[in-house]
Amino acid sequence: MSLLEQTIWTVLGYGVMPFIFLSGFLAVAVVSCVLLNAFGVKPVER
Repeated sequence: MSLLEQTIWTVLGYGVMPFIFLSGFLAVAVVSCVLLNAFGVKPVER
């Protein structure tokens, strides 16, 4: 791979990383909320 190709892939890789992490956190949050609603978990009452 040429230096130009390597530079392009490196920049693309580091540029996409935040979106991959954020979408992973968002997916875990959505799945957790869906599972909590499906099992009928209620908030703790004081």
